[in-house]
Amino acid sequence: MADDETQQWWYNHKTGEVEYGPQSLGSDRDGPYATEADARRAPEIARERARAWAADEEE
Repeated sequence: MADDETQQWWYNHKTGEVEYGPQSLGSDRDGPYATEADARRAPEIARERARAWAADEEE
């Protein structure tokens, strides 16, 4: 993943759009992601992580 935030992908959960570089408020976006494809999967990735955290808490 690039170190420079302007060269990374973000998912704007308010609009449902993918952004290259931070274009919107930080509270409206998730990321950064290394690729556009990963940013498009942001909602799915968040659900996967939430399930994994919930499973860890049950152990």
